Amino acid sequence: MPNIKSAKKRVRTSAKNNLRNRAIKSSLKTIIKKFDQAVSENNGDKASALLKEANSALDKAASKGTIHKNKADRKKAQLAKSLDALKAS
Repeated sequence: MPNIKSAKKRVRTSAKNNLRNRAIKSSLKTIIKKFDQAVSENNGDKASALLKEANSALDKAASKGTIHKNKADRKKAQLAKSLDALKAS
């Protein structure tokens, strides 16, 4: 346990940030799982709507610093690629 005032504050803020980051990551995973399920069910319309939602959520997470910008871009590209494969078949 820290004794210095600034160290105590860092513990509080890092705990708060950790909670926020976990909530954001959890919701991201849920959205992506819904998208993957729509793709596996060959539901193109639903997948397109979920892709838009996933892209927005990924951008928000990257802007808040929860995930790295490149990771968000990479994930968006992977999701778009899987939707394109679904539409092609």
